[in-house]
Amino acid sequence: MKSVAVLQARTNSSRLPGKVLLPVNGIPLAVLAAERAANTGRKVIVATSREATDDALAELLTRHGLHCFRGDLDNTLERIVGALEGYEDDTLVFRLTADNVFPDGALLDDIEQEFIQRKLNYLCCNGDRSGLPYGMSAELTRLCHLREAAASPALSKHDQEHVTPYIKRIFGETYFEKYKELAKGHFRCTVDCLDDYIAIQQVFFGIEDAVKVSAFDLIQRLDNSIFQPQQSLPASKLVLGAAQLGFNYGIANMTGQPSQATAEKLIKTAIANGVTYIDTARAYGSSEEVIGNVLKSGWEGRARVITKLSPLANCPANATAPIVNAFVDASIYKSCSALRMQSLDVLMLHRATHMNAWNGAVWNRLLEHKASGNLRTLGVSVQTPEELELTLTVANVGFIQIPLNVLDYRWDHLAPIIRTQKQRRELFVHVRSTLLQGLLPSTDTELWRKANILHPDPIINWLAEQSRNAKRTSVTDFCLSFVKSLDWVDGLVIGMESIAQLYENIKILCSPDLSRQEINTIVASRPHLEERSLNPAYWSQA
Repeated sequence: MKSVAVLQARTNSSRLPGKVLLPVNGIPLAVLAAERAANTGRKVIVATSREATDDALAELLTRHGLHCFRGDLDNTLERIVGALEGYEDDTLVFRLTADNVFPDGALLDDIEQEFIQRKLNYLCCNGDRSGLPYGMSAELTRLCHLREAAASPALSKHDQEHVTPYIKRIFGETYFEKYKELAKGHFRCTVDCLDDYIAIQQVFFGIEDAVKVSAFDLIQRLDNSIFQPQQSLPASKLVLGAAQLGFNYGIANMTGQPSQATAEKLIKTAIANGVTYIDTARAYGSSEEVIGNVLKSGWEGRARVITKLSPLANCPANATAPIVNAFVDASIYKSCSALRMQSLDVLMLHRATHMNAWNGAVWNRLLEHKASGNLRTLGVSVQTPEELELTLTVANVGFIQIPLNVLDYRWDHLAPIIRTQKQRRELFVHVRSTLLQGLLPSTDTELWRKANILHPDPIINWLAEQSRNAKRTSVTDFCLSFVKSLDWVDGLVIGMESIAQLYENIKILCSPDLSRQEINTIVASRPHLEERSLNPAYWSQA
């Protein structure tokens, strides 16, 4: 029994065309990936397409003395099987890709040893399940299974492109976990866009022998490259609030709307640190356009965007269904255009009252768009407990956003209902205004007076005392930690104007949760605020 590695490579990638030809330490990406995979003596075949766009790649590979096979561009499975014509059925086959240059022969040797010892038919190394960075990627199977898959008449285009789904359906997914304790699964070492390429350049800079350097030495150097995590865990409950990216937002906002450059760094740094949702709205000024421009630089698909329907302020109260439909359609079209997306990940009603307004025309139109594939998930942004209670009864609602902070008692009685609904269906609850628009961490009594609290000292002192009791570094830390520790909350929508604020919030969101006992103690002692203070709609604008 012998093993061989087949490395997929093509030049027509959509996010970074021609990336496999780009140099790292003077070596083209595809060449470096192949030579590193072969650095313990394993044969590597680079499988590219027979398209004219890959002529230069094939010539380059030949010039570097690498084995090159050319086949169908779109049917990658057929291409790999074709590259192995003449090999025995029991040959062990590694599937590698040219945009992942970290895997080396030593790693492949480890994977092969486990594969043989456990008598497996499929073994995968990549990401969280393996404890290794995304891009430290390799699949190992037997050639007979690849040939069986290629001969199957029931293969989909997805099966043909991604090579191993047929095999995984038969044998299941087994992950290589020898290095899981490294806990580096939230790091990234693939090359999918320009920022990835710059990061890999930084990792390899100054390395004397890029072919022979250990993959694990490279992993250690990831910490110093751009857009890598700052904490040992991903900040998975942090939702990037993007209102600030579109206009001046928040009572405590002292810096104003961030520049496009700052916004880009905020969004990319947030995603790199585990943020999977970005929250915006049609009504948030230029926020959608800012997000769309950033994600289109090769970051699309790495985070889902939640946007909200226009508030429909100009839609007449007596509008007929066709008129309402036109307003809804226009809002969706404008959001898609600004975000530069063909369809929307999540669309929420900006106002819960619109679910039943105009005889239900708005909600009915949204359901039609969802059925047509223009929207993937529907949600509702609620303002009051009464709105939440009604929204929880609507089965088509997949996302709910509520305003909640440590002082807000109004939602407590609905927590059991939320838990029940989450057990019955897929439902995500995101919380906004966790800091009450920046008021809670502030000691500026003038700001508190704008929130209709004339004597704020007892509240300010209580927040400081609870922060100390909970061993939190600040009032902000305490307030965020309280909400993120609630078992029915899936995400905290937090707006930021600076990278420093983002790093602070990432650190807090990655810290241990408060215990149930701590939460109960806080709830029992918290000051009582009136509705006119808990709801910023009643605040003084002077």
